[in-house]
Amino acid sequence: MKRKLLSAILCVSMVATMLVGCGSKAETATTDTAATEAPAADAAADSTEAATEAAAATTEGGKIGVAMPTQSSERWINDGANMKKQLESLGYEVDLQYAEDDVQAQVSQIENMIANGANCLVIASIDSSALVNVEAQAKEAGIPIIAYDRLLMDTDAVSYYATFDNKGVGTAIGKYIEEAKGLAAAKDAGESYTIEFFMGSPDDNNAKMLYDGLLEVLQPYLDDGTLVCKSGRTSFDDTCILRWSQETAQQNCENYLTGFYADEDLDICATAFDGFAYGCKAALEGAGYTADNWPLISGQDAELMATKNIIAGTQTMSIYKDTRLLAEKCVTMVQAVMQGAEPEINDTEQYNNGKLVVPSYLCTPVAVDKDNYKEIIVDGGYYTEEQLAE
Repeated sequence: MKRKLLSAILCVSMVATMLVGCGSKAETATTDTAATEAPAADAAADSTEAATEAAAATTEGGKIGVAMPTQSSERWINDGANMKKQLESLGYEVDLQYAEDDVQAQVSQIENMIANGANCLVIASIDSSALVNVEAQAKEAGIPIIAYDRLLMDTDAVSYYATFDNKGVGTAIGKYIEEAKGLAAAKDAGESYTIEFFMGSPDDNNAKMLYDGLLEVLQPYLDDGTLVCKSGRTSFDDTCILRWSQETAQQNCENYLTGFYADEDLDICATAFDGFAYGCKAALEGAGYTADNWPLISGQDAELMATKNIIAGTQTMSIYKDTRLLAEKCVTMVQAVMQGAEPEINDTEQYNNGKLVVPSYLCTPVAVDKDNYKEIIVDGGYYTEEQLAE
């Protein structure tokens, strides 16, 4: 038993040495440099205690429940597969479930994970408000919970949170638009560009943080008339799209083009997700836009199709979020709580879920476009040239 435990500890040490944090080689080291050994917030004490108790009984292996929202988006398929592979390589049994954006299905899946003896839960929620009761069941059973890329709201059962810097994603999109369109120079010259917004799901806390980061950059240009939103829909409530629906984004864009841009081109589609970019692309093609008047279209996730569209010129940029690295960071969190240790965190301030400030690790987002996708995405091994050429 002692030899087995020593072997497990050595394995943890080797994994911790190999993992380099959540950032590609093209990313800055700002976030990782800022990482501290700050303890979990006092409000998380109960949840951390539950994690320690669970770990005491699971020093060798264990069962990990991984609840993912949907397989309709490429990134969630990759997230689940990456996490399952890494956890299994460490000797854990993994119960990976996708709920296909059905809230009640996700509740049932997590209930089953608890009933089937999960020692730790990783949850990427569809609608976290619907999970409060089942999360309480997990806490009562002494099962630690790690929120994955979507913050679990209004619960004291969550121990940690692994995500990208969600406000930073919005800031990166905003700065890209600012620089690509030369907004500062346009302001000085008295010029303007038209813009419409397509923001994320209102039941996803990340969506609001992205919006805040985006508007922090772009609001001054809206205020001085350098950016003109002819629909007038600039608030989060007016631009959010439930369940990140590509179809709704396309319909919204079609409505904007018909109602406000019959006599003037739309210059910028500020979208928060590659799926929204696909919807806008379809709407613009239907309205007769060509390469001569094609707008700047932003996105998030650098999906394979989005990257192909960037190469083709029908999507301008996306935010690259290497799901392999985010999965690695979450795996180190799982390993830590299963061993009764505290994982590395670098944020103890931003993510207040209404019950506590959840100790978090934030990975750094990177903007990719036609000029840098090869260096970041291809050279980084995320996609091959062959995949992008198919």
